[in-house]
Amino acid sequence: MLKISVLSRLFITLIIFVLPFCIFTGCDETIELTGTEIREYEGENLSSINDFRENSIKGPQFVDMESYKLKISGLVDNPAEYSYDDVIGGSQHYKKVITLYCVEGWEVKILWEGLLVSDILADAGVQPEGKVVIFHAYDGYTTSLSLDYIMENDILLAYSMNGLDLPPERGYPFELAAESKWGYKWIKWVTEIELSDDTEYEGYWEKRGYSNNADLDKPFFD
Repeated sequence: MLKISVLSRLFITLIIFVLPFCIFTGCDETIELTGTEIREYEGENLSSINDFRENSIKGPQFVDMESYKLKISGLVDNPAEYSYDDVIGGSQHYKKVITLYCVEGWEVKILWEGLLVSDILADAGVQPEGKVVIFHAYDGYTTSLSLDYIMENDILLAYSMNGLDLPPERGYPFELAAESKWGYKWIKWVTEIELSDDTEYEGYWEKRGYSNNADLDKPFFD
């Protein structure tokens, strides 16, 4: 009888308190919970987000997301500015395990999730003169990659690592996962993607003697 009484009280509580809440607030609404970092993916052990070393030019950046826009500019038919939600909701999402190799001698293997830069550029309509993609960051950092590299490889504009949103110190809202390139090409806090015909363009570290090509199988310092 005791068990029946307890169950009865639970049922009455459900009817009185929970059911009206569901009716007026909608129990089908998704509630976002804090996630757990993935450390293994499809049999591969992953590095931790905390394994990165802070080496940005002005320290971690905290982007004002109320005013944030991702600008697509330069030699494109459809220049545009997108909010974070517009970017996330506007293209197919992909995930891939990629290792970042830093010139300082450390490396991290991370599960990155994001959008293909080539998809973003396809929507923008690259003009025939466009040969170089220049990336701009919130802290003033810039770097560039050839359009051929971007279009011929699955290069991600990443918003997630190891199943979690990028932390501010790792480049939220977007970091470029420049696969097969040295870490200084992995620009964080991306605010603008510019198409240019300037094949000699040099970004922040490139102006200081670092290779503009940045291939992992070649020296990173010219």
